[in-house]
Amino acid sequence: MPLKKDNNPIIDHVPRFFEYLDIEKGVANKTQEAYSRFLRQFTNWLEENNLQQIKPHELTDEHIWDYRVYLSSRINKNTNQPIQKKTRNYYLIALRGLLNYFTDRNILSLPAEKIKLTKEKKERAVKFLGIDHLEKLLLSPDISTKTGLRDKAILESLFSTGLRVAELVSLNKDQIKIKSTDEELEVVVVGKGSYPRTVYFSDRAVKALKEYLNTRKDKEKALFIRHKGPTESSKRLTARSVENIVKKYSKKAGIPSMTTPHTLRHSYATDLLSQGVDLRIIQEFLGHRNIATTQIYTHMTSQKLRDIHKKYHSGKKLKE
Repeated sequence: MPLKKDNNPIIDHVPRFFEYLDIEKGVANKTQEAYSRFLRQFTNWLEENNLQQIKPHELTDEHIWDYRVYLSSRINKNTNQPIQKKTRNYYLIALRGLLNYFTDRNILSLPAEKIKLTKEKKERAVKFLGIDHLEKLLLSPDISTKTGLRDKAILESLFSTGLRVAELVSLNKDQIKIKSTDEELEVVVVGKGSYPRTVYFSDRAVKALKEYLNTRKDKEKALFIRHKGPTESSKRLTARSVENIVKKYSKKAGIPSMTTPHTLRHSYATDLLSQGVDLRIIQEFLGHRNIATTQIYTHMTSQKLRDIHKKYHSGKKLKE
């Protein structure tokens, strides 16, 4: 079907664009909120430049260039520095989504591919722990105390499952149904974007959880709770609390101070990949919606692949 001009201003299409994201694309609420925030910047720019009546087919390459110049001049209020290239790309991605909506609705507009993202020179750095550092970290809690048993269970669970810290702190006791004969445990969690997936606790993690839960005589729903502080408020540990716990034991174990719960998630994925697990399986374990997100781990094992190639495919068996 040929594209047709639409005489409604771009700004008037924005509410229908979000209906489209919700109903037809099934985009998660959090993602819609992000798109709304980023598109608001574009509509504000249109109004500031007296372009609030501009129609989809009237948007030009020059308008896009002017908007990019505007984004590059914006200052981050927290740092007093220009906003990062990565953040600028988020604004552009949201605008491309709107242009794709026009195409899907057979509305004539600038093609989305006309908006090129800003190239980022630095690759995303993935921090992970080697087996020696992991062992030191996992053995660092004092399991003769209730708090130590809890922290041991937290660390073991993070590395065993690859859970995001928000997913970990949202777990409830009734999800952890450990039988006396259980060596492993399967738990369904609702991850990022409200997508459910199954995570698997190793026998080490199950053992740590069992020992920790044996100390719990309270009626709190949360799996991991604080043992100090006000009694009238929720005792469920927050993501910040878990981050502080990981930082505490990283320091105690003498491993890199930048270690975070996400470092353990990276370590989990890297460990699986180094042992030959297919990337798409790791994608499922981590709850990534896009395989490209999981591919950040592939360069972590390049040295191992190089060593294997040298050992098994050096050509030494061939006659010279």
